[in-house]
Amino acid sequence: MSATGETLGPTPSTSGETPGDQRTALVGPHLPRRREATATVRRRGLDPVPAVLYLTVHMLGILVLAALCASQGKQFPPVLFSWDSDWYLQIAANGYDGVSPTMLDGHGHHHQGTAMAFFPGLPLAIRAVALLPGLDPPRAALLVNLAAGLVCAYGLVRLARLVTGSRRVGLVLVVLFSAAPMSVVLVMPYTEALFCALSVWALVGVLENRWSRAGLCCLAAGLIRPTGVVLIAVVVTAAVVALARGRSGRGPWAACLLAPLGTLAYLGWVAVRTGQPDGYFEIQQRGWSSSFDGGVSTARFVLETLTTDKDTFVTLTAWLVLCAVVLLVLCLHGRLPWPLVMFAALVLALALGSDGLMFSKVRLMLPAFPLLLPPALGLARRGGLTAIVSTTLFVCFGSWFSAYALAVWPYAI
Repeated sequence: MSATGETLGPTPSTSGETPGDQRTALVGPHLPRRREATATVRRRGLDPVPAVLYLTVHMLGILVLAALCASQGKQFPPVLFSWDSDWYLQIAANGYDGVSPTMLDGHGHHHQGTAMAFFPGLPLAIRAVALLPGLDPPRAALLVNLAAGLVCAYGLVRLARLVTGSRRVGLVLVVLFSAAPMSVVLVMPYTEALFCALSVWALVGVLENRWSRAGLCCLAAGLIRPTGVVLIAVVVTAAVVALARGRSGRGPWAACLLAPLGTLAYLGWVAVRTGQPDGYFEIQQRGWSSSFDGGVSTARFVLETLTTDKDTFVTLTAWLVLCAVVLLVLCLHGRLPWPLVMFAALVLALALGSDGLMFSKVRLMLPAFPLLLPPALGLARRGGLTAIVSTTLFVCFGSWFSAYALAVWPYAI
């Protein structure tokens, strides 16, 4: 069901194509005008434009990062493979039991099982690709995230066409997502690229009633990072709504069964390894003091930052948190399809509701990509010089923010 009460079922063709030539989508209204636009997904050759846009924006970001590294007297490769990248590469190369004891948690300690705080999906993908001739784990990680980023780009175009009926909105969405602050982690050995790729195609599956795809993508995403619980909640809720509205068949049932398997499998494995039912959460709390406080710590950080003299990077982080909240309100006001709003809202709730490292909040909000749909639609509809200048400024800001966080900012991202 959409935000306007429409069901997740097929609608009549408006393009003259037969039902067998298309898969109709959950239809959402244009955000500013609230006009419904039915998107028809045609079978056609691969469109190179999303890939070109994605790669171009990230090439610019890499150039900015390289320039800032040079200005700071730092070597570029170590910066690109810093912070949590070390953990994922260590796990990919040596397994959980072979991680070097020099790898330390957030408190500067190394305990047995510390590495199990990191989900296995990305290390497994890196390890598999590293089996190819001439590839070591770092190069394999770059290849994995490159492929995942491109898959995500095409998913964003598909998602935007389903919601707005416009390919142009999808292309703008790709640019905004690729250039978002901290989007540099889409290139690094971090989980964001793989998780976002699986999430966007799971959401496309929900909107198109392709339940097996949604369930399988959700299962895989649950092996990538803890945020998989958000996608599980959305897919299972959408499947239950479909069943409640009289949808028969095995599809929604399959999605309900498949969606949580990845997360449950890993949490169960950690529980067996540690001998504690809550083993994963105990590792997280012991190593990184990460717990959910309902957003109290984040609210305190934003209020203190905006009322005292703070570093520019810290101030921008606080403003970006507020911008994300405003974008969520715009998504609600624009009556985006509820699965997208629910996904973005839950990602923000997890990111902002925890008392973890405040400087990681911008990175943790990156999977909330539906938040970028309102500005993407506004820029696509405006067009012309204003849209070009606005998008260019956003790309430049996002590239600088990402590069500064890695090359200049001394703390973890």
